[in-house]
Amino acid sequence: MLANTPSNLSDLPIYKKALEIFALSQNISGYLNHDLSALKEDGSEDDNIYFSGDIVQQSVSLAPEIINAEMQRHSERKYKHIASLKRLTNLLYKNSYRLERSNSNGKDFLPILRRELKKFKKLQRSWMLTL
Repeated sequence: MLANTPSNLSDLPIYKKALEIFALSQNISGYLNHDLSALKEDGSEDDNIYFSGDIVQQSVSLAPEIINAEMQRHSERKYKHIASLKRLTNLLYKNSYRLERSNSNGKDFLPILRRELKKFKKLQRSWMLTL
């Protein structure tokens, strides 16, 4: 991700936090997958395994949305990416609560993810004022 990023964008605190959230989500998902990948006694899979993939998929999209918003010249297009960023952040938050109900030891790391998402939301509010 960093290779295609203009140098000034990689210095933004919100961009750095987005990358941290992605790494954290990826690690949590990997940890959860180990516990959630086993089949239940009836042969079905744990539905929560999909939420662990969702947090990775949503978190990987944070940094590109920031880049897209920064690169746009027209405010309407900027706000489209900002809205997408807000939606992704809210989905990440919601899915972290869903995963916390799972039967895994990895769920103990989800409050850490939510704390980082709260920090990200604060950065997001101040970043939006600079656009």
